[in-house]
Amino acid sequence: MDHLVSPSLLAADFGNLHKEISMVNNSQADWIHLDIMDGLFVPNISFGFPVIEYVRKTAKKPLDVHLMIVDPDRYLSRFRDAGAGILTVQYEACIHLHRTVSEIRDLGMKAGVALNPHTPVSLLKNILPFIDMVLIMTVNPGFGGQSFIMESYNKIAELRNMIDAGGFKVLIEVDGGIDTSNASRLVGAGVNVLVAGHSVFSSPDPADTIRRLKTPG
Repeated sequence: MDHLVSPSLLAADFGNLHKEISMVNNSQADWIHLDIMDGLFVPNISFGFPVIEYVRKTAKKPLDVHLMIVDPDRYLSRFRDAGAGILTVQYEACIHLHRTVSEIRDLGMKAGVALNPHTPVSLLKNILPFIDMVLIMTVNPGFGGQSFIMESYNKIAELRNMIDAGGFKVLIEVDGGIDTSNASRLVGAGVNVLVAGHSVFSSPDPADTIRRLKTPG
């Protein structure tokens, strides 16, 4: 499978959000990534259901929603109703992770689990059969524009081996410090989905940056 690109709207110009979404619609991007932050799980607040619903009305790509919030179980059906196609929860925020990802799937969405940089991938061993994607955070979550944590390559390699050895159909997504300088190495390491925010929306030509992320080399 060719890798996917999921531009993160966290870095978009919200004063021109319709224009930004239209650019993504007309680009080679595959998904639109939405980071939901509550100011508790991470030290930042992003946006909520009204923004997601607006994006859904305008977007022609699936919405790839990442919840960086405490107690995400309270809102799973609301995120489905708001337009999420892929819903990712933080491993560290879920007390009953199997129950959470099972409900996400029962609601008709793809289920993802995200790991903070300090969380080992070995903890996912018993949940891989029940999910569709793992999101490796390659920066500390909460803010865009951070530098890629190089240790992430070892985590990606370990996770790739776990998935392949078990024969699981689980995508590997990465988010944080992703740009055209490391996209090729990440894809070569086994990454399936590249999330890029700052490197796309701060580019002089965002659509061309997306194209380069889709065809790194």
